[in-house]
Amino acid sequence: MAIQGETRQKPRSRIREPKRYQVIMHNDDYTPMDFVVKILMEVFHKGKEEAVALMMNVHKGGQAAVGSYPYDIAVSKIRIVTERAKEEGYPFRLTLKEA
Repeated sequence: MAIQGETRQKPRSRIREPKRYQVIMHNDDYTPMDFVVKILMEVFHKGKEEAVALMMNVHKGGQAAVGSYPYDIAVSKIRIVTERAKEEGYPFRLTLKEA
């Protein structure tokens, strides 16, 4: 039986955070270290010291995660970097991995 003037509360829906994906940078023998540092600073918004440290991790370890983003942003960053590397003639490679 309904009471006049009663308001019903809607069940709360849970809003989930989007899945995060790591952008993995891979080492190669052709892409200059300066280019990698520049990319880390301009596309991934890293400071100079952090960019140099990440570049060295990639150089010495073969690969390193350089950021964690929602899928669309991660794919967009990979596309931007890949296009810039191609314009410069470098075979620079990045991949995506679910975090």
